[in-house]
Amino acid sequence: MKTFAYRAQFEPGDRRGVVVVSFPDVPEAITEGRSVADARMQAQEALGLALLTYPARGVPLPKPRARGDDLVAIAVEPAIAAKLALLDALRERKLSQRAFARLIDKDEKEARRILDPKHATKLPTLTAALQKLGQQLVIGVKRLESDEAKPQVELT
Repeated sequence: MKTFAYRAQFEPGDRRGVVVVSFPDVPEAITEGRSVADARMQAQEALGLALLTYPARGVPLPKPRARGDDLVAIAVEPAIAAKLALLDALRERKLSQRAFARLIDKDEKEARRILDPKHATKLPTLTAALQKLGQQLVIGVKRLESDEAKPQVELT
């Protein structure tokens, strides 16, 4: 099962109270927040946006490899995970947009919108498309570990 979660580094920023977040496996994703909680929300969005650029560039998604006690797992939003899974499945199968449109029984214009990383496709549409590709979207809930819930960042 593929998950779209990557480990992030939380560090104090140059300004007081600012937390900077970066992802060793996704160098394009870097952001900051005014608190640890804000930085976590910004990190989820930055990670999703950065990962959506990979299929647009024809590049496979990076494998989540970073490890360390100082790193915190961040998952992309479910709709973005579904879009990434769909785009990755099409890349692996080398399906054209035209073939994808036929597979999901939609016109090419609608298929193009579904495959557009910038288009906010609804989760039921993505779920149905993934099923046509022989995949099932599974959404889980994981309790945050105490160290994941509050990344340790000393703000000066």
